[in-house]
Amino acid sequence: MQGDAEQAPAMARYMKNQFQFLGIRAPDRKQQEKVLLQHPLTKAAVLALIEALYTRPEREYQYVAIDLAIRHLKDWSLADLKFLSQYVTQKAWWDSVDSWRSLFGGYAKQFPETKGAIFAMFAGQSNIWMRRVAITLQLQDNAHLDRTLLTQAIEADLTTDSFFIQKAIGWALRQASKVDPTWVRHFVTTHSLSTLAQREAMKYLTEKS
Repeated sequence: MQGDAEQAPAMARYMKNQFQFLGIRAPDRKQQEKVLLQHPLTKAAVLALIEALYTRPEREYQYVAIDLAIRHLKDWSLADLKFLSQYVTQKAWWDSVDSWRSLFGGYAKQFPETKGAIFAMFAGQSNIWMRRVAITLQLQDNAHLDRTLLTQAIEADLTTDSFFIQKAIGWALRQASKVDPTWVRHFVTTHSLSTLAQREAMKYLTEKS
């Protein structure tokens, strides 16, 4: 992949200098990876590529790995998704975690009967990034929001002292408020949410009032 060395330092700083960057902005990366994503590959080849891309130090390669996994969403089985879930905690930060969530949430939307099983891969895990996926899993699926699963995920982390968890709680509730504002208002009034989570949850509802 071809990057811009002048852009790389700023991109690294944005990610708290946790990762090296080639200096490739998202639109350019999408263009450069297009041939790879459109090339016919076996499932085994895709999995091998994802593994290889995750070993590379530059962050853009992890983005390509996730895009590749999403591109082949319909090819995966639940067992494959379970295998891929290991990457959520590898080189983990909000950017990669939320991108992986797009895969798992997208699969649950495409195959609704799998939502509970996918949720179970992440809910109750000791790693906060896994639980962030559980909380935000249904962001793409509000038309069929499972309020029981969302409640379970949020209640497990109500008092977790993590910005990324509390932000996720607010994010999930804010998204849910688009389709069921009454439920979200009731949830907020009956649960002791952090200031951050409550502010995020009520954003759209406050704007409408």
